[in-house]
Amino acid sequence: MNKVQDIMKAKSAFSKEYNLICVGGGIMSATLALMLKLIDSSQKILILERLEDVALESSAAWNNAGTGHSAFCELNYSPQQKNGNIDVSKAIQICTQFEQSKQFWAYLVENNFIENAKEFIHPVPHHSFVKGEENVAFLRKRYSEMKKHIMFQEMQFSEDPETLAKWFPIIMADRVDSESVAATRMELGTEINFEKLTHLIFKILEEKFDTPVYTNFEVEDIDPTDGVDWLVEIKNLETKEKINCDAEHVFIGAGGGALSLLQKVEIHEKDGYGGFPVSGQWLICNNRETIEQHHAKVYGKAGVDAPPMSVPHLDTRYIDGKRELLFGPFAGFSTKFLKEGSYLDLFKSIKWDNIPAMWGVFWHNIPLTTYLVKQIRMTHEDRMNELRKFVKNAKSEDWDLRIAGQRVQIIKRDEEEGGTLEFGTEVVHSKKGRITALLGASPGASTAVHIMIGLLHDAFPEKAKTKTWQQKFSEMIPFWNKEIEDNPFEFEKVRKKCAHLLQIN
Repeated sequence: MNKVQDIMKAKSAFSKEYNLICVGGGIMSATLALMLKLIDSSQKILILERLEDVALESSAAWNNAGTGHSAFCELNYSPQQKNGNIDVSKAIQICTQFEQSKQFWAYLVENNFIENAKEFIHPVPHHSFVKGEENVAFLRKRYSEMKKHIMFQEMQFSEDPETLAKWFPIIMADRVDSESVAATRMELGTEINFEKLTHLIFKILEEKFDTPVYTNFEVEDIDPTDGVDWLVEIKNLETKEKINCDAEHVFIGAGGGALSLLQKVEIHEKDGYGGFPVSGQWLICNNRETIEQHHAKVYGKAGVDAPPMSVPHLDTRYIDGKRELLFGPFAGFSTKFLKEGSYLDLFKSIKWDNIPAMWGVFWHNIPLTTYLVKQIRMTHEDRMNELRKFVKNAKSEDWDLRIAGQRVQIIKRDEEEGGTLEFGTEVVHSKKGRITALLGASPGASTAVHIMIGLLHDAFPEKAKTKTWQQKFSEMIPFWNKEIEDNPFEFEKVRKKCAHLLQIN
């Protein structure tokens, strides 16, 4: 069957009414659609992607760090307060959410929806690495605080150069003995190919639940109808034809493109939101000998005025069946909201209701703007010098530059400052939850399951309270509503089972 026939077949396969339409073919839509189908297979779901395939934007393997964000190594999740104490509450929250993701993925393996977990997840130790006496003291204090909690009890800490050389030899090579360094290590760390995982989930939806993804279809507008549904206006990008469908619920999970579409929806909850686009770049190692010498994810501390998403890290990756090594990210700036977007995206997103917030963010984040300008002006040798803070003997010819994904950070109204810049993810939903949109970036993909648990409760509040739905949640994600600290023995049992099923023990 040729491409035109495929398109016509897709159009004829469209129904007029759906329980849920998901906009965007990334890990978020995939996770939501599969969770809903597993809970209630009768739900009629339509998934639309504007590009020629799924997982080509934020979910693409080279467009994100691939870190299973569990707060094992990310120092920005455990800031030091003015009184000197280390606040690990955010780290506990993120780790709890990632454990829920692992539980759901393990459920898919256990029930034969996914045959081989190694297609998308690998065990890779997570490290935090610091230099200088002040930073070493901070890391030691952080380690002591985190060890109090069951999720981090296996964390190791060392200031011994010989131990660190065993953990990450290429980082410790050629360092002087007088240099004060320290690191923590978590053997439970993971490396995830979210692109592969997204494809696996959509394959489950298509083969097991007759829910395919229609690519090259763009949602142009979403309007309320006279009843309780939404009218979704869809454009076939190949034939330019228009299709209208009704949906009880709509999820906008289009990455950076979510804000632009949300702004067209007639709900007041969207008012005041803006977006700040930031692009990323990686240095990719092309020397196979160096790649094989490093098996770790090593995160450092962000520089002065650097946003949390720019924490430097040297990471082992598994992409397209090969082990890789990357360093970064280096920030850039583009007015696009998507890697395959338009340079007019930022300007089109400026509305009367978000001008105060966007101006406030600009005025109060001038140091961030200065930081981005410096990043944009960096040469290859400038980036190599940043890498050499990690790998002393790094050779310029062994590393190439690769453009990573485009992120749109959330701008929100703030009474005092006009607007604030948020470095995280947030679900915006209408009063009754019938339309939801996911805005923001990291740690997004790693916490997709937790986000979708909340979203399903927002979108289907009555059904989510039923015994049937509650039991299914517990079956898929044992700790979706349990406190880990209150159930330590059960948690350890579940964690070990997940590790075995996902082959990361």
